[in-house]
Amino acid sequence: MNKYKTFLRNDIPRKHKVLGSVIYPPYQKEASEIFLGMGCFWGAEKLFWDVDGIISTSVGYGEGETVEPTYQEVCSGKTNHIELVKLVFQDDQNTLKNILKVFWESHDPTQGNRQGNDMGSQYRSAILTTSDGHLKVVKASLNSYQKRIEPKLITTEVKECESFYYAEDYHQQYLHDNPNGYCMHWNLGVNFELSDLD
Repeated sequence: MNKYKTFLRNDIPRKHKVLGSVIYPPYQKEASEIFLGMGCFWGAEKLFWDVDGIISTSVGYGEGETVEPTYQEVCSGKTNHIELVKLVFQDDQNTLKNILKVFWESHDPTQGNRQGNDMGSQYRSAILTTSDGHLKVVKASLNSYQKRIEPKLITTEVKECESFYYAEDYHQQYLHDNPNGYCMHWNLGVNFELSDLD
């Protein structure tokens, strides 16, 4: 298991507002973690509330050059942090495959440092893993989806997670508290086939 550095803010609630699970460790023993960058993290987090095998979700910042970043600092585009969704999930291949299907089909992984009208390095596409096994599956999914969208080129950053800082309390499950809030995600309209990973 990859040991990434993390920072938990004092204002983060223990209980998930939608799933009723816990937002930060300790989790169930069989739980694994993965971090996804898909543009604005408000709508991205909501996409996974109904995915089978998801135990908990939260949002935050990672892989940047500053310690304990704030939302305002990340939005400046000068910290190199990514807006991330942290998924805690049952550690089995089907759950991971379903997560990757939602990821590839729910945003445009070819846009570089942007997602639609949201521009900046904080909106870049990324998958950050916490195990070598998951990293191999993720890379296989990228190669598979790349073939389906050619000649477009995927810019998604794939690597093991190095850092994650929980975002401020008001960002957690934001679209539960603000159902009419901002939620913009572009996609390519190309399906990701789970059979490609068999």
